[in-house]
Amino acid sequence: MVGEQRAAVTALLGSIGEVVTELGARFEAAGQELAIVGGPVRDALLGREVHDIDLTTDAVPQRILELVDGWADAVWTIGIEFGTIGLRKDGHQVEITTYRSESYQLKSRKPEVRYGDSLYEDLVRRDFTVNAMAVRLPGGEFVDPFGGRTDLADRRLRTPGTPEDSFSDDPLRIMRGVRFAAQLGFSLDGAVKSAATGMADRLAIVSAERVRDELVKLMVSPSPRVGIELMTDLGIADHVLPELPKMKLTIDEHHRHKDVYEHSLTVLDQAVDLERQRGMAPDLVLRLAALLHDIGKPKTRAFEDGGRVTFHHHEVVGASMSKSRLAALRFSKDVVNDVSKLVALHLRFHGYGKGEWTDSAVRRYARDAGELLQRLHVLTRADCTTRNRRKAAALARSYDDIERRIAELEEQEELGRIRPDLDGNEIQQILDVGPGPVIGRAYKFLLELRLENGPMGKDAAADELRRWAAEQG
Repeated sequence: MVGEQRAAVTALLGSIGEVVTELGARFEAAGQELAIVGGPVRDALLGREVHDIDLTTDAVPQRILELVDGWADAVWTIGIEFGTIGLRKDGHQVEITTYRSESYQLKSRKPEVRYGDSLYEDLVRRDFTVNAMAVRLPGGEFVDPFGGRTDLADRRLRTPGTPEDSFSDDPLRIMRGVRFAAQLGFSLDGAVKSAATGMADRLAIVSAERVRDELVKLMVSPSPRVGIELMTDLGIADHVLPELPKMKLTIDEHHRHKDVYEHSLTVLDQAVDLERQRGMAPDLVLRLAALLHDIGKPKTRAFEDGGRVTFHHHEVVGASMSKSRLAALRFSKDVVNDVSKLVALHLRFHGYGKGEWTDSAVRRYARDAGELLQRLHVLTRADCTTRNRRKAAALARSYDDIERRIAELEEQEELGRIRPDLDGNEIQQILDVGPGPVIGRAYKFLLELRLENGPMGKDAAADELRRWAAEQG
C-alpha cells in the first residue's frame, strides 16, 4: 500500500477506537479470525466518513455469541439465519458475519447460505472488487486479493469472479451496481454491463423489498440520474420501473412535444439542484415525484388536427400509475400517497397564468398541497425545462409571485390549518339539530366559504349558515 492508503487504514482503525482492536484480540486468543470488511474499508480509502462497522470471521454464529458474551453491552440475533450477529459496545454498533457464500436457485426468492473457512472464500463471493478488501484484526494487515484498490483509484466496478457468477449468486447485485455508480460516481466495467443486461430478468426472483431498498439508496444519492440512465440503458428498468423506458416517446416530425424521458431526467436533475440551493436534505418523495411526474403521458398522448399533440389528464393517470408502481415495490403508504399527490398536483400552477389568481385560488392551492407545499414549490420550478430564456424567466417570476402571496396569506390566516369559522358543535347549536349528514354538508359549505372569502368571523359565518340552511329547506 502507498503511504496515503496506509494512513487511511490507520485512520479507520483509529476512528473505531479500541472496540475492534479489543474484539480482534479476543477472537485471536480463542483461535478465531476476525477482519473489517467491505464498505468501511472502501470508504476509508475514499476518504469518506465510516458509519457502519462490518466484520467477518471464521467463527460460526454460536461461537460468536460465546466470544462476545459478557463483553458486549448489547447483542441481537435478528440476522443469525444469514450468519450475522449484531452488538453494541461503548456506543459503537458492530455486525459480525461468519465467512459465507450466498446463492439463489433458479426460481428461489431466498438465498442459500453456506459458511466458508477462509477470508479469501468470503471475499471472492462479494459483489464488487472495491467491496472485497479487508483489514485483519487485531494487527491491521490489509487484504486485497482481487485488485480492489486499483479499481477504487480508477473508479471502476468489477466483480471478483465473473459477473455472470456474481449476479447468479445474488441478482440484486445488478441493482447494487447502478446504485454504486450513482452514489460513488463509479463506472461499470464492460463485462459487468453486458452481464447486467443479459441477466436483468433474474431480478424477478428478488423480493420487492430488497429491490426497493436499492432504489431508495440510488434515488437519494448525489447523482440519481446516473443510476436511472444505467437502469434504462441496460434493460434493468424493464423489471423494476417499466414505465420509465415507455416514456421514450417517438418525437413526431413536427417536434410538437419533448422527449418525455429526457424531460423527466432533467426535472430530476433540477429538483436535486433546487434541494441544494434551498438547504434541503436529499428528499426521496420529491425525487420520485420529479422522476414520475409525467409517467401518465404515454397513455394519454393524442394527435389532434393540425398535428397538435395533447396529453389531457396525464397528471390524473400518472398519479394512479405512480401509486400502483410504488405500492408494488412495497414503499410505505406515506411515500406512495405523497408521491402520487405531487404527481396529481404538478400542473396546478400552470392555471396561474400571468398572476390573475384570486386569494381564494391561492388558498385552495396551498390547502390542497397541505404538508407537501414546499415540495410542490420545488417540483413545479424544476418542471420548467424550456430553452426559451424569456419564457423560463416569466414562469420563474410567476412562481415567485405565487410563493410570495402564499407567504403573505400564511402570515394572516395559517393556510396550513384552514378551518371554517364555526366548528361542528357550533353548527349544531345554530341549526338546532343533532349529529348527522346535514352537519357534514354544512361544514363543507362553511369551508368553501372560508376558502373563498378568508376569515369571516363567527357572526358573519353564522348568518351565512342560516341563509344556506333556509335555501336547503
